[in-house]
Amino acid sequence: MAAFPKRQGPFLNTQERKYVLVFLGQRKAHQYAVVNNTPALDYFFIYADLKPAFRLSRTSINHLINLLPRKKDHGWSHEIEILVTIYWLACGASYRVTASIFSMPTSTVCTTVHNVVEEMMTILHQIIHFPKEEELENIGAGFAGLGGHEVFRLAAGAIDGCHIRILPPAEPQKKSYINRKLFPSIVLQGICDGKGNFLDVYIGNSGSVHDAMVLRRSPMFKQALYPPAGFFLLGDGGYPCLQHPVFLWLRSFYFCFYSGRVEQRYNRHHAKARTIIERTFGMLKTRWRSIFLRALEIRPLFAPKVVAACCILHICVAADDILAENDVEEGSEDDGGEEVIHTNAEELSGSHFRARLAAQLSAPAAQPAFLNEHDYI
Repeated sequence: MAAFPKRQGPFLNTQERKYVLVFLGQRKAHQYAVVNNTPALDYFFIYADLKPAFRLSRTSINHLINLLPRKKDHGWSHEIEILVTIYWLACGASYRVTASIFSMPTSTVCTTVHNVVEEMMTILHQIIHFPKEEELENIGAGFAGLGGHEVFRLAAGAIDGCHIRILPPAEPQKKSYINRKLFPSIVLQGICDGKGNFLDVYIGNSGSVHDAMVLRRSPMFKQALYPPAGFFLLGDGGYPCLQHPVFLWLRSFYFCFYSGRVEQRYNRHHAKARTIIERTFGMLKTRWRSIFLRALEIRPLFAPKVVAACCILHICVAADDILAENDVEEGSEDDGGEEVIHTNAEELSGSHFRARLAAQLSAPAAQPAFLNEHDYI
């Protein structure tokens, strides 16, 4: 490294500051951890178990570090910034507490969290995206296995909404964030496959907006991006049962207390296949419980990005980082009341397709033997 130029006065000039910043950027991150006695970073650099502090395994964190862009010539190291952000997400601690843990200024932690979350938004559609055409067969097979019948082999995903607690803005905007459970929130609409991986997320509508309206506002619905022709999504009673003019089918279950055996049987199998989205929300809430189980103390405009970052981390987890089934908390946010009926003149009802599915599900797999004992004319 070149020597500093001769200084004129007691303060560093622009060129001197540049040399100092480059030098600090070249320092190894583990040296900072040793000098400043930060146990959270020590766990990372001495290859200890990271799950208690960061809620993710070392493999998952290294995968995220490799995914995010790392173009920087000064400042904190790439690894430290990502670890600070994951710790903030995992513990739900304030910026001040996180700054104390990592021996950083509070303003630096705030800036670091915002920068890393913004970087994660650049890879959102790289991580969470609709499947390719050749992948739909495997997704359908997963839902057929969950539902226990082949009629769900054309299911391309399960859809549902989840309320995320936030600190609402002041009046008069505050009223629009109060949901039906009487707490302020924003809505996360998610679509997942049969393995609990997100295929699409749409985040940011205020809590007072109904699931059906969130669906109609989403780019997936307005632009008819998914599912492709011939496939359908599984939804609960909060969604309309419809067929879009461009073959966007949404099949919800029969919401009727006096339905017959055919409808009741369809509901049972439908619920088995659809509840994978609730278990997915449950895994998300269990891993990032400090984010999802108490109010996010951040600006409402930044909250959707934080939730999207958690969804990205949900996809990035390694095979050895999957939560056990008995560790997953219930994630249901079902809307009560009657089944939603579509009101838009441009939407076509999908009730007749649902009835056909229900009939196929109740039909015998093979003709009884005694019906083959005589000839038919």
